[in-house]
Parts: sequence; structure tokens; C-alpha cells
Amino acid sequence: MRMRAPEFWYSDPNDTVAFVLKPLGWLYGFVGRTRASMVTPFRTSVPVVCVGNLTAGGTGKTPLAIAIGERLKARGLKVCFLSRGYGADVPGAMVVDAAEDTAEDVGDEPLMLAQHAMTIVSPDRPAGARLGVSRGAQVVVMDDGFQNPSLMKDLSFVVVDASKGFGNGCLIPAGPLRERVEDGLARADAVIVMGTGHVFLPVEKPILRATLEPLPEERVRLKNKRVVAFAGIGEPKRFFATVEDCGAIITSRHEYSDHYAYSDDDLADLREIAGAQDATLLTTEKDLLRLEPDVRAGISALKVVAKFEPESAAQIDQLIEQCLTRFLPPALAMH
Repeated sequence: MRMRAPEFWYSDPNDTVAFVLKPLGWLYGFVGRTRASMVTPFRTSVPVVCVGNLTAGGTGKTPLAIAIGERLKARGLKVCFLSRGYGADVPGAMVVDAAEDTAEDVGDEPLMLAQHAMTIVSPDRPAGARLGVSRGAQVVVMDDGFQNPSLMKDLSFVVVDASKGFGNGCLIPAGPLRERVEDGLARADAVIVMGTGHVFLPVEKPILRATLEPLPEERVRLKNKRVVAFAGIGEPKRFFATVEDCGAIITSRHEYSDHYAYSDDDLADLREIAGAQDATLLTTEKDLLRLEPDVRAGISALKVVAKFEPESAAQIDQLIEQCLTRFLPPALAMH
């Protein structure tokens, strides 16, 4: 189970705990750079688009990967999503069956992705890409894996949470960074800032802006509705704010660690609270997918999509087209 990010990650970099842990962060960064320098990336026969980040924790990568996948599908391309399947015990590359597989089998994010296009879970990214190509994929979209050097990326987006940026600027475990900001941005083609707010970037890169928005019908469904909101994701507070933006009345809110595995007792407690507060249970799509189908009764999920600002949408289409023209016939690469 992934734990909640410690508060000192997003405070003063000279915080006592962060200061003490900095040498471990330097070692973490050195090991990562050394590992990357020793690997020759595998090149697939189709373009690979990566949606990753530089920090640990949720930034909205999966909804953005879906949004980019939908833009590629709109061009008539067969898309394959590629994920490592956090928390899943997958011995090799496998295609996700959205109707049969569970979050325990493949992870919650792959189940979300599989509702939109063929999705492959594989700790070995090259093996996953090869399987996708063998199944007819014309483009591979990686959900995460930006720091994994084993597969060559042709177009890389780094996602940044506008409200948190890069935290205290320290590497794990002293801070949230998976690698130095300068190193990561040097390999990125563009930065996608999720939410509103300014993020300082130490290098010049195209900046795209996007937000997570509820589907229009969700606003209608939730307006003035009393809900007990619960979430086990990277940023539960963002979910609660979206629920309130839909006009719902949150009678109580419950935060769990990212990728939390709900027990029968957890659900029984939540149902009891909802009953006492004359409210219904509401969670995220990822959380709902982690529940077994037979215990989902009476629990609904807030459906959201990643939306690009108009100017950013035009920029991302241009970047996609530039990437595709290096691989595909002009008729497929262009709109």
C-alpha cells in the first residue's frame, strides 16, 4: 500500500527531517542516474508517448493519459495503454480484461485505462510494448514510467500539480522528487500543469494547462445531494473540492492512503456513517474499481475527465503530429 506523502516534503527544504534525509536523497538520485546510464532503451516500431511526473504521488497522470489516448483515437489510430500496474502481482506482460480482471489482479489505474483502449500491464516495459504491437497497436501511451529507462520514449509529458509544484525540491526520501528537476525537464518535450497556479520551471519548456473536470451530468446528479465522500488517492482534498464544486453537500469526508485496499469493516463503518447522516456514499472512479463488484451497491463514483485549455489543446495536437510524422504515413499522422 502506498503511504500518504509526509508533510515536510512540501515545506521548507531546511526542515530538520528533510535536512537529515538529504544524503539519502543524493544517494537515491545517484543510483537512478547510474542505472539510466547503463541501460540501452528498447526501440519499438511504433511511437511511444509517455505521461509521467517528477514527484511521488498523484498528479492526475491517468486522466491525462486517457485524454491523450482519446486524441490519438480520434485520428483513427489503435492505441495501447501501458502500465506497470501498481500493487499487482503480474509475472509478465498481459492484456487487461476490463470485464473480468480486478484491481488486485492488475491495479486500479489499468482498469480505468482499459475502459478506453487496449491496456497492457507489464513491469517489463519493453515486453509490454512488444505485446501491444503484436496486438495491432499503432501507438503506445505509457501511464507513468518517465524514470524507467528501458523503453525509448518519442514524446514525453511531465505532469506537475499546480498547487504543490516540486515540493521542497529534495529527492526521495528527503522530498517528493524522483529525480532532479533539471534532469527530468531536460528529457521532457512539454510540461502539463494540472490546476491553476504558477509553477517555476528552471528550463524553457512548452507549458500546457489542464484541469480535472466533472462530466456535465455529474453536476446535475450531485447538486444539493448529501454525500459521505471518501477517497484513497494521492490528493483526496482535490476530490472533495470537485465534489463541492458540483453542488453536493459533503456531510463528512474520509481520507485514506493512496491505492488503499478497503476492508469489509471500512465499508461497514462508511455505510453506518452515511445512514446516520442521511447521505449516500461517493468516491472516485479509482476507489470504486478497487472494490469487489458485489460490495459496490449504494456507492457511486464521481466521473471526471482531463480537459486542456484551448491554446494548450492546439499545442498538444501539434506535438502529437510532429511525433507521429516520424513513424506513420501522413494520412494517419495528420488530423
